Amino acid sequence: MTDLARTYLTVPQAATRVGVAPATIRQWIHRGHLPALRINRRVFVTELALLKAERATRQRGATRSH
Repeated sequence: MTDLARTYLTVPQAATRVGVAPATIRQWIHRGHLPALRINRRVFVTELALLKAERATRQRGATRSH
């Protein structure tokens, strides 16, 4: 397991990490693009999953713009 797979981020931390709004991270989670772990009322994502979701989202956006 890599360090990225073990590094958990909150929604605001994840948003800052990839340069999007926290609402965008929540949308990715809600739409199933980003797996999340809920502990009580807090939501966490792994850094590895975040980077994969960001890459996939950007690729989908690039495909739609052509």
